[in-house]
Amino acid sequence: MEKILYREGFTAEELPNEVIERIKGVSYKENPYVKLGDLAYLRVRYYDFEHKVQSGELIVARKLAQEVLDIFYELFEGGYEIEKIRLVDEYDADDERSMADNNSSAFNYRVVAGTNTISAHSYGRAIDINPLINPYIVGNKVMPANAAEYADRDKAFDHKIDRTDLCYCIFRRHGWKWGGDWNNSKDYQHFYKEYDSPLKMAVNKLKRALLR
Repeated sequence: MEKILYREGFTAEELPNEVIERIKGVSYKENPYVKLGDLAYLRVRYYDFEHKVQSGELIVARKLAQEVLDIFYELFEGGYEIEKIRLVDEYDADDERSMADNNSSAFNYRVVAGTNTISAHSYGRAIDINPLINPYIVGNKVMPANAAEYADRDKAFDHKIDRTDLCYCIFRRHGWKWGGDWNNSKDYQHFYKEYDSPLKMAVNKLKRALLR
């Protein structure tokens, strides 16, 4: 892909060699479904919790690069605050550590917590925003573990994502779904763009072959 110079501080490009070296064996593991060429490296600007302009980095699906730049530019223009945006490799690809530090991130080749299902993050098609304040809740379990004070979503507090929040509105306008709308669990930090993953397509192909 040609480098996208979207706006000042907003760019997208193929994974630079330096980034590849950072993520190989950490957030990126060799696998049959996601190739390095399927991903793009983004730089975005954002306001931190002191409303100071910062520069962050994300890795997302190459096909979503332009769309994600649109989303983060709209968040920036709206003055939306995000505490930090770093590659999950800064935390050795440990999702719990990244969430506990309230780090917003995208790509990480991993399974969904507590399952054997490959996460949408593995395809660069999910982004978690301010995850400490917007935790993942299933039953009585809250993740990250230090997010218990934010589990009660009826309380009012800064940077809470709900259906009136600017972040929710922008992601939904671009066709992304929100984990806060799930029935059996709630993932308030989590926005994702649905599609048939290579694994799902392979399983469906096998099912069709067995039915012949």
